[in-house]
Amino acid sequence: MQRERQTDVSSAGRVEARDLHFRFDQREILKGVSLVLEPGEVVSLLGANGAGKTTLLRLLLGLVSPTQGQVFVDGSPLASLSSRQIATRVAYVPQVHMTPFPFTVRDVVTMGRLPRNGLLSSPSRTDRDMVERVLEKLDISRLADRIYSEISGGERQLALIARALAQEAPTLILDEPFANLDFGYQTIVARHLKDLAKEGHTILMTGHDPQFAFHASSRIALLVDGRVEKAGPPAQVLDSGAMRKLYGIDVECVSFAEGRVAFFPK
Repeated sequence: MQRERQTDVSSAGRVEARDLHFRFDQREILKGVSLVLEPGEVVSLLGANGAGKTTLLRLLLGLVSPTQGQVFVDGSPLASLSSRQIATRVAYVPQVHMTPFPFTVRDVVTMGRLPRNGLLSSPSRTDRDMVERVLEKLDISRLADRIYSEISGGERQLALIARALAQEAPTLILDEPFANLDFGYQTIVARHLKDLAKEGHTILMTGHDPQFAFHASSRIALLVDGRVEKAGPPAQVLDSGAMRKLYGIDVECVSFAEGRVAFFPK
């Protein structure tokens, strides 16, 4: 088995995409994307459908290789790491996940331990303790024995985040975590992500709702036509001009007290 690389503690949770290009079927999807994710950040990647968001996530997870450029995770080139090593550094939370088997929520969260133990290993006391801790952290211990496929969409999203936390990876990548959630669960998920960032996790999520991204993120990156058009604090990035570039519509940006902002189509 490939020996685990020693990682500089100071680089844990740092992800860098450096001049990424990706071409598929004669189409250039990404055209030189550079982006750095630091521990303690919640970064929202906004872009219209077809802008390349999903492709960028797949590159950062090592699921596909760039046509040009490199990804670095915790200071190591992603291409030099095994799938198991990547999974202990970066955890993925999909937008939709259903299982054909009647797994309980505890079973699903326990699957997050597989990268550390292997498919054929039985959960140890350490694994079980970790699972109980992340269930408690996300306030879903009450769901532990429920069938995963029978709980609500918001509860499933929290279970998937718990599974990612069980991997003990410093970086979490989430594909549209607020999609199809009601306002209550959007707020709950956003609060948990902010809390995880305060604890030192690196959070990258894709999305479409600029207003929710504004209030849930510490930094926003705009992906337009395969390039990062702009990245920075929400107040410096999201405005009427940005909305026009992203979605091709005129939007009024209204500021309220305490830094709150709302976007209204004109």
